Amino acid sequence: MLLKKPLIKPLKLHLLELLDKRMDLPQDHKLYYWRLKKGYEGEVRFNSLTETLSCDCYIFNGLRFEFNNTKFQIDSLIATGQTLFMNEVKYFAGDYFYRDGLFYSFSGKERKDPLIQMERSASQLRQLLRSHGFHMKVEPHVVHVHPEFTLYQAPLEAPIIFPTQLSHYINNLNLISSRLNQKHEILAEKLLSLHVEEDPYAQLPPYTYEGLQKGYTCAICDSFAITVDGRNCICGDCGHVESVEAAVLRSVEELKLLFPELKITANVVYDWCQVVDSRKRISRILGKHFRIVGSHQWAYYEYEPIGKGIHS
Repeated sequence: MLLKKPLIKPLKLHLLELLDKRMDLPQDHKLYYWRLKKGYEGEVRFNSLTETLSCDCYIFNGLRFEFNNTKFQIDSLIATGQTLFMNEVKYFAGDYFYRDGLFYSFSGKERKDPLIQMERSASQLRQLLRSHGFHMKVEPHVVHVHPEFTLYQAPLEAPIIFPTQLSHYINNLNLISSRLNQKHEILAEKLLSLHVEEDPYAQLPPYTYEGLQKGYTCAICDSFAITVDGRNCICGDCGHVESVEAAVLRSVEELKLLFPELKITANVVYDWCQVVDSRKRISRILGKHFRIVGSHQWAYYEYEPIGKGIHS
C-alpha cells in the first residue's frame, strides 16, 4: 500500500470550528458545519482501515475534480492492478430505509440517496479517465462506517458496504494479487495533477474581526476560561496546561486562517489573546518564530501561509 494523497482535515471545516466557538453561527451554517464534521469523522474512521491494507495499491483521499463543467468529489479511491475501487463514505447514525426507490430516515424525512451520488461520481470519474486515455475498471461502493447505522429494505444488488462488512471488504482487497506498474504510476500522477483544491472561504457566514469573541481558548475543550500562571496557560474547565508560547503561536494560526490579509502585530495578538498581560512578552515570542518587517509602531511579523501543521 502506498498513500498517494493522505487524508487532511479540510480548511473549511477548521474555519467553521473557529467561527463556531467565537460567534453564533446562523442555523443553516451550523447544519453545514455539522455535516462537514460528521463526514470528516467518517472518513477518518474509514482511513484507519485502508491504511492497514497490505495489497499492492495506491490510496487517494479527498480527490476533487472538475469535468464537463461539473465538480465532483471522491472520498476514497483505492487503485489496484486491475480496478479502481471508489468509496463514497457515509457516517450516518440511526435507522434508515428505502421505499419506492427513495431513501428515508425513520422519522419519515426523505434524504439524499447516497447511491445516486455514488453513481454520478462514478460516471464522471469514468468519463474523466477516458478523456485522458485511461480505461481501468471503476468499482464504486457506498461505505457506511458508523457502527450504529441500520438500513432496511436496501436493494439486494446495491453496492453498499455496511459497518459489519467493513473487515470483510478490507480482507477481500488484501486478497488481490495483481501488481502495480509504470502505467499505474502515470495514472496516479495524472489524478493528482487534476485534483482541484476547494476554496475554503466559500459558503462561510459573513464575519468581521470586531464581531468575533476575543480570548485564548483551550486546545482540548475550547473553553475561554483560561488563566496564565508563569509560563503556562491553564484551562479552568478541564485543567489542560499549555505553554504561553504555544498558545500565542496557535492564536497567530487562528488569526491568519480567519483573516489572511491581516498583518500580524504584537498589538493585534495581544488583543486577540486577552489573557497574556504583556505586549513585550508577545513580541519576544513573535520575534523568535517570525521575521519582523518594519520598526516601532509600524512593525509586523511575516508568517508563512497556513496549509501545513494546522490540519489535526
